[in-house]
Amino acid sequence: MKFEVKATESFQQQFDELPKKYKRQVKKKVELIETNPFRFKKIHSKHYSKAFRVRLNIEGKETRLVYVVLGSKIILVCLLDRSKEYKDLENYLAKIKIE
Repeated sequence: MKFEVKATESFQQQFDELPKKYKRQVKKKVELIETNPFRFKKIHSKHYSKAFRVRLNIEGKETRLVYVVLGSKIILVCLLDRSKEYKDLENYLAKIKIE
């Protein structure tokens, strides 16, 4: 099955602020997500049953790339700072608009 990857505005804004080195790291993970979006760890969400996260180490901080699979679409939600313990996750997921 071919998946279409889309990014939310908040993800795009976070991605644009990253240095080149970390942008490459994120792009490689997105390529892995495209080939098999179900390979990474599933996370619990009030809004979506198919929400996943990818572990990243950006500038020495534990960071998670959060994405949601909706049919044939993969929506990149945010780069979440792990130190906040997913407190902001539901806020980011609530902003996703189904197109």
